[in-house]
Amino acid sequence: MAPNHGLVHLKEYDIKDSNVELIGTDIDHQVKYNSAATEPAWNDGAVGISPGLFIWRIENFAVVPVPKESYGSFFEGDSYIVLHTEQIKSQEGDAKLIHDIFFWLGAHTSQDEAGTAAYKTVELDEFLRGAATQHRELQDSPSDDFLELFPRLTVRRGGVASGFRHVEEQVQPDITTLLRVFKRNVGRGGRRTVVVYEVEPTWHSLDEEDVFILDKGDAILVWQGKRCSPMEKAKAAQIVHDMTLAKHVEVEVISQSESRSFRFFRELGAGEDDTADFHAAKPMQPFGNVMEGSLRPRRLFRLSDASGKLTFELVGEGEAVSESDLDGNDVFLLDDGGMEIWVWEGSAASRAEKAMWLRVAQAYVRQLQGEDEGSQAYLLPVANVRQGRESASFRRAIQAA
Repeated sequence: MAPNHGLVHLKEYDIKDSNVELIGTDIDHQVKYNSAATEPAWNDGAVGISPGLFIWRIENFAVVPVPKESYGSFFEGDSYIVLHTEQIKSQEGDAKLIHDIFFWLGAHTSQDEAGTAAYKTVELDEFLRGAATQHRELQDSPSDDFLELFPRLTVRRGGVASGFRHVEEQVQPDITTLLRVFKRNVGRGGRRTVVVYEVEPTWHSLDEEDVFILDKGDAILVWQGKRCSPMEKAKAAQIVHDMTLAKHVEVEVISQSESRSFRFFRELGAGEDDTADFHAAKPMQPFGNVMEGSLRPRRLFRLSDASGKLTFELVGEGEAVSESDLDGNDVFLLDDGGMEIWVWEGSAASRAEKAMWLRVAQAYVRQLQGEDEGSQAYLLPVANVRQGRESASFRRAIQAA
């Protein structure tokens, strides 16, 4: 049975209404350390000790390791925790480990899974002695840091059954799967990576700029849009190679410019007259940086309770923003020009300031959303870093001219 069949979500996670407010609450701080010490997923002898990549999926409120052969493949109905640990040399010349934790929320994950992933992310950070940078990742707007972890990122439909989903046992017909292979801009420099995304198996999902792989079970068809790139063609070939290792089926590659191109449309339910509508249609836009095409100047805000009450004020904008603006007594929010939201915690910041970091980020994103009804600011990646343990990507963001 396909992983998405027979699963019914009672309540999906609404990222517009809540960005997981469990992080930073009093209850969270009281129980997270004891919980971390007894969580089997963290106590495997490698987590926090050895460099590498570790991925877990939330299943029935439990943190379940993902097999290494499945790294890079995600289901849109699930929530995941991804830990990347890297060994670097400190300024003193000693080797040290740096950690990035990503909690990845699929577009159709449930509220229970999203909440568990967020809570367990904080718990894992506690297990790592507060040394990690935490990232909230959304399926439709992954950060550059997240994409760089995977040579190929694949997002498929479906998900695991959870405590709030009912699995109906019934016989399912053979499933036709359509994968879209497309480019995604990474960072301000315009570097590109290739992403694989499962889309609705209909001709309406096609566009001229990408490559599509149709898996019919007994045959695989590859359709190359006339404006697709060599990079996309090569990645599609690699994917098909991996697929045919598992099952020996015929593979046919079709270019849009060929007269037989309509066969691919017909396999997806199109009629003879539908190609005219396809050529007139606007090309699909792959997910990318949420504010791409309308980047704002970088803005730096300070969250402080030095006056006796919490205040949030702008301290720098554009080229005036620099690392020297950061003060270890407070918490700062950096809007990286619509690319990502960073929250920097000073080592001497008060507990109240630190506890409010995610709520402040939420309020700021809601303000951006309110300024433009058509905005997708709510999809912006959000990350939390601590003074003295800043990631390389944060340093690039704060130092960008």
